[in-house]
Amino acid sequence: MAKYIAQLIIAGTQVVGRAFARALKQEIEASQQAAQRLGNAKTRTERVANQKLGLTLDEAKQILNISKLSKEDIDEKFDSLFKANANTSLYIQSKIVRAKERLDHEINNPEPKKERIKEDVGSSRNT
Repeated sequence: MAKYIAQLIIAGTQVVGRAFARALKQEIEASQQAAQRLGNAKTRTERVANQKLGLTLDEAKQILNISKLSKEDIDEKFDSLFKANANTSLYIQSKIVRAKERLDHEINNPEPKKERIKEDVGSSRNT
């Protein structure tokens, strides 16, 4: 009788252990995919913008098919793509709007230069 109970405990432990290992593996894969979706942003401000607006800068450029950031190009591409997709898909239109928002955010909030950050850090240490 004790032999059967021991076998039952061992079998149950193996099942739970395998399930735990599988769940852990899935969680690691999900976190790696989330990191890739954020675009592996280099700076904190870039990561925050990606998360807030749901698109990376490169994705937004691809959607609006632009290579350089200029307000005129963004507005021109946005207007033409938005009008072209007016009677098609709300999903596509929402992607176009999000891409414009992301690019506008990038233009209106340029990343501070590294020199300025170093100056700020140096002055805060002196105080």
